[in-house]
Amino acid sequence: MNKTDIQNSFDLSGKVAVITGGAGVLCTAMGAALAEVGVKIAVLDMNAEAAESLAIKLRSANAEAIGIACNVLEKESLEAAAQTVITKFGHIDILINGAGGNKPQATTNPTQNFFDLPAEALRWVFDLNLIGTILPSQVFGKIMAQQKDGVILNISSMNAFRPLTRIPAYSAAKAGVSNFTQWLAVHMAMEYSPQIRVNAIAPGFFVGEQNRRLLFNQDNSLTARGQSIINHTPMGRFGTPDDLLGAIFWLLSPASAFVTGIVVPVDGGFSAFSGV
Repeated sequence: MNKTDIQNSFDLSGKVAVITGGAGVLCTAMGAALAEVGVKIAVLDMNAEAAESLAIKLRSANAEAIGIACNVLEKESLEAAAQTVITKFGHIDILINGAGGNKPQATTNPTQNFFDLPAEALRWVFDLNLIGTILPSQVFGKIMAQQKDGVILNISSMNAFRPLTRIPAYSAAKAGVSNFTQWLAVHMAMEYSPQIRVNAIAPGFFVGEQNRRLLFNQDNSLTARGQSIINHTPMGRFGTPDDLLGAIFWLLSPASAFVTGIVVPVDGGFSAFSGV
C-alpha cells in the first residue's frame, strides 16, 4: 500500500452522516471535523434551534449540513428525519448514535441513597442511552440494509468497562450499548451485508455541563472525585473533544474495513490502570 492508497483509505468525502444528539459538545466536535473533510452532515437533536444553529455554522464554513428536530425515543420522529435526510442528500452512509446522558435523580449522593432512586428517573436514563441507540439503529440501519452498505458508530462509556460509584443506571445503560454494538455488528453483517459495520467508542473522562459540578469546585479546583479520576488516568488529564477524532475517523473510514463489533476506549489509559 503506497502513500496515496493510505490516504484514500481514510477518505470520507461525499459521505452523508447522521448524528443524533448532534448539538451536544462531543458530537458538535465530531460533526465539525467530518464536515471539514467533505462529509455532508445531518444534525439531529431534540433542540431544534441548537440543531439548526450548528447546521448554519457548518454551512458558513462551506459544508453541506442540515439541522433536524428529532426525538430518538419516537420512531415516527426518526422516520421523518430519515426521509428529510434522504430527500436532501439522497443516501445515508454513516450513523453516529450520540444521544445520551444522565439525570441527577438517578444518581446517588449523601442525601439520595440507591434504595430510594425513583423508577421513573432510572427508566429515563435507560431509555435515552440504550433505547435511544436501538431505535435510530432500526430506522437508519434499515436504510443501510437496503443499500447493503453503511457504518454505525455508537457512543458507549468507560462506565461500561468499570462502573463508577453514584451512577448505577448510566453505567448499566452504557454496558447495554456496548453489548448491543456487538450484537448489531453480527446481525447486520450476517443477515444483510458484510459491508455494514457497527462499532463504538468508549470515552473516558471528558468535562461537560452534566459532570462539571462533580469534577470541579466553584474555584475551579478539582473535587475529591475529580482528583481521584486524574490519579487513575495515566495521562494525567481529562479528555477534550478533539481527542475522540482520530478514533472516529478510523472507525468510520475504509481504513477499518475489516473491523466490526468492537468498543474502543479513548480514555488516557484509565481502563488499563490497576491503581498500583
